[in-house]
Amino acid sequence: MESDQRPWGAWHALDRGDGYQVKRLEVLPGQRLSYQTHRLRAEHWVVVAGTATCTIDGETVEVKSGGCVDIGVGTPHRIANVHDELLVIIEVQRGDYFGEDDICRLDDDYGRSDSQ
Repeated sequence: MESDQRPWGAWHALDRGDGYQVKRLEVLPGQRLSYQTHRLRAEHWVVVAGTATCTIDGETVEVKSGGCVDIGVGTPHRIANVHDELLVIIEVQRGDYFGEDDICRLDDDYGRSDSQ
C-alpha cells in the first residue's frame, strides 16, 4: 500500500475498498497539517495515540486518545500536534475519489501549493 513522508510526519494507506480508504497519520510534535478542504471525500478521524488539536471550519477542539472527529465534504479542517509526543490518527476517508490532488490547501506552514 502507499505511504508518504510529509514535513509534518507521515501517512500510510492501510486499506481501500469501494467508497472508502483507511490511513494511519503520524504527526510529529510541534507540527501540523495544512488547513484544507476536499471536494470529493469526507473524513472520520480516530485519535489512537497522543492528543490532536483539530480546527474544523474555524473552531478548535482538542481530541485525546480514544476520541474521534467527523469532517464533512468541503469542510475546512486541520490537525495539529502541539504536544511533545507523537500523534497517531486513523483516518477513514469516505467518497468516490481519494487522490492527493483532491487537497485544496487554504493555509500551509510549509509553502506547498494546493495540488501537492
